[in-house]
Amino acid sequence: MSEQIFLSDEIPEHLNGKRLDQAIADMFPDYSRSRLKEWITSGQVKLDGQVISKPREKVLFGQMVEINAEVEEQQCFEAQPIALSIVYEDDDILVINKPAGLVVHSGAGNPSGTVLNALLHHFPAIAQVPRAGIIHRLDKDTTGLMVVAKTLPAQTHLVAAMQNREITREYEAVCNGPMTAGGLVDEPIGRHPTKRTQMAVVAIGKPALTHYRVVERFRAHTHLRLRLETGRTHQIRVHMAHIRHPLVGDFVYGGRPRPPRGASEELLTTLRNFRRQALHAARLSLQHPITGEELSWDAPTPDDFVALLEQLRADRRLHPNQD
Repeated sequence: MSEQIFLSDEIPEHLNGKRLDQAIADMFPDYSRSRLKEWITSGQVKLDGQVISKPREKVLFGQMVEINAEVEEQQCFEAQPIALSIVYEDDDILVINKPAGLVVHSGAGNPSGTVLNALLHHFPAIAQVPRAGIIHRLDKDTTGLMVVAKTLPAQTHLVAAMQNREITREYEAVCNGPMTAGGLVDEPIGRHPTKRTQMAVVAIGKPALTHYRVVERFRAHTHLRLRLETGRTHQIRVHMAHIRHPLVGDFVYGGRPRPPRGASEELLTTLRNFRRQALHAARLSLQHPITGEELSWDAPTPDDFVALLEQLRADRRLHPNQD
C-alpha cells in the first residue's frame, strides 16, 4: 500500500541559479529536505519535463518543477484495536494521554500492543507517515501527553518545531530527597558506557537541558514541575539521578524507596508498591503545524501519582517539625 504525491510549480525569480534540492525545499516546505532529496535521486522529480536525478543541478527562473512520488508504508505493523485516550484530533494531528504500561513504538521486544499499533487501527492512513506520525516518545511507564502527526506535511512541521525547541513539554515528578529550590540541569546525555540499555550523563553525549521548580516539599521527597528544552532518551530520569534526586519508583536510575524516619505503614506500602517512575507529561503547548494556531493541553494527574502525593502529605502532617 502506498500514497501518490504530485506537486508542481514554476521556479520563482528569487530561486534563479539555486541548486534543485535547495529550490524545491523552499518551494515545498511541507516536506523535509531529506525526503525531497530522496525523491530527486530516485528519479521522481522533473524539470521542464526532464527527469533530474542530481540534487546539485542548477535551476532557472520560470522552469516548471514536477514531483510525482510514491510514498511507501515504512514498515508493516499490525493495526490493533487498542483504546487510546484522545485529548484532541483534527485532520492533521492528534494528541493522546498515554497511560502507564503502554509502549509507544513497536520494535524487536514489543512487536504489538503499542501506541503505534493502536494508531494504525484508529487512523489507517497514518501508515503512510514515517513512524506512524509519532513525533516524540514517552517511556513505557511514563504517563501523559503526546502529539502525533496524521500527515507528512504535519510531521515535517512538527519535527522542525521540536528541533527548534518551539514545542513546550512540562512534566510532573516526585523525586527522592528534599529540595529547597528549582534550577536547571545542563548536562549532555548519551548511551551508558557499560550498561547499554541505559542512558547517562557523558562528556560525548548530546546537549540536554532540563528546567525544574519545586511545587511541594515533603520530609524526604519533593514534588517537581519540569520543562524540557531538549528531548533525549530518559532525559528527566537521567538528569534527576545525576543531581542525586532520582525519581520515586525509577529502579533503573536509583529511585528505590527511601522513606523518611518514622514513616507510617501506609506510606511504606505506597512507596514499595509504586513500581514505575513518578513522571507524568502534564502539559503540551505548540503551534498547529498547518493553521499556525497556538494550542495547549493539560492532562490530569493519574490516580497512582495522586495517591502517592496524598500519602506524602499525610506523613508531613504527622511530623510537622521535621521538614
